[in-house]
Amino acid sequence: MKNVRLYMIFQWVFFLPIILPLCLTYGAIRGAIQMVERVMEQIVTDVVSQHETQPTID
Repeated sequence: MKNVRLYMIFQWVFFLPIILPLCLTYGAIRGAIQMVERVMEQIVTDVVSQHETQPTID
């Protein structure tokens, strides 16, 4: 039979409600920032490539 460490179980039970919301919040913020960066890069790519390839009419 395995040796159960009650102190480690207590630590996980005590700190998990603190750690889990922090990790979820950090992940959500990081994901939002990365998505904004991707959208901005796509906007720049679309605008610059459209501007360069469009012929001018004189």
